[in-house]
Amino acid sequence: MAVRAVRGAVQLDRDEAGHMHERVAELLTAILERNSLEPEDLISVWFTATPDLHCDFPAVAARRLGITDVPLICAQELDVAGAMPRVVRILAHVETELAKSAVAHVYLGAAAALRKDIAQ
Repeated sequence: MAVRAVRGAVQLDRDEAGHMHERVAELLTAILERNSLEPEDLISVWFTATPDLHCDFPAVAARRLGITDVPLICAQELDVAGAMPRVVRILAHVETELAKSAVAHVYLGAAAALRKDIAQ
């Protein structure tokens, strides 16, 4: 069993807690599904949010999905001029048999423009 890192991002339409929970849950679920992972395969998850998001912690969405025994942490992205607004990013460390080249990184909606080289 190998340890791999899986990336993902989603852009929110608005800074509202319910909307954030919905979109982050969608992103986290897509990461798990596209990589044939179960919550038990998660080692830890880092969430970052752009400085314009204040409504809640993105990790709340994971807890609401029932991911309660995995270390989660939230941080703020750098405030870079011209960066895409209202973005939540995920960096999940997982146990998997997937080769690095087979890991599916998930960028939903407009966030796909952030990493055209690896977005699936």
